[in-house]
Amino acid sequence: MHRIASLTGTVLKALFSGLVRVRHPRPVHPHGVALTGEMRWLGPSGSGIAWVDEPPSGPQRVSARASRSIGVPAPLPDVIGLALRVDDERGRVHLALASTGRGPVSRWLLTAHRSPSAAWLSTFLPYRGSRGSLLLAARPLAPSDLPSEPSALAAALRETPWRLRLHVATPTGRWHPFAELTLRHETGALDTSERIDVGAHVPPGATVASWIHAIRDPSYREVQAWTSGKPSERPQPDG
Repeated sequence: MHRIASLTGTVLKALFSGLVRVRHPRPVHPHGVALTGEMRWLGPSGSGIAWVDEPPSGPQRVSARASRSIGVPAPLPDVIGLALRVDDERGRVHLALASTGRGPVSRWLLTAHRSPSAAWLSTFLPYRGSRGSLLLAARPLAPSDLPSEPSALAAALRETPWRLRLHVATPTGRWHPFAELTLRHETGALDTSERIDVGAHVPPGATVASWIHAIRDPSYREVQAWTSGKPSERPQPDG
């Protein structure tokens, strides 16, 4: 498994190295919308990840970025991305969600949509908790007709907040809700230059398998080297 993952990571590194040369500084998700909001836990859960299972004392601040992954012009369908930065009393958590299916098989496949309102958004690659591997996902609740073009999406989310419900599931199991998320676009810059680092800011109580690091980290370091001019500091793989 690790040999296949390492080969995949090498291929992705070469691909992203080429992309970042022509789509600097973001080879994917080139244009997006900066969002802010809050996250409210629904109650205790038994997933095996402390961050999911043990609600904090109240709503927690969230900053986010919604984007079209490939960057084809709207209204053509595209893979929808949602990057989350959750700051709470337990630390900082970064989540990278992308539009996928929700079934036992389709949750491993990226899907394209014309509207973020129609997109089931998941972490795609699993975390590992005390009870095994788990995926996290966000289901849009309202509005039902958000545009995906960045400036139109920003205008819509200045008027009406985007409400989503967060879920957790085993790789082939049922999805269980654990939190609700409200996001808005505030007056100011349309996009943000901030980036997330899902390897460095893992949900408390979760780890990331070494094969996932082998797939993801080489391309991540390559892009960071191009954008920052210095090597990234990465956590040691688990397992």
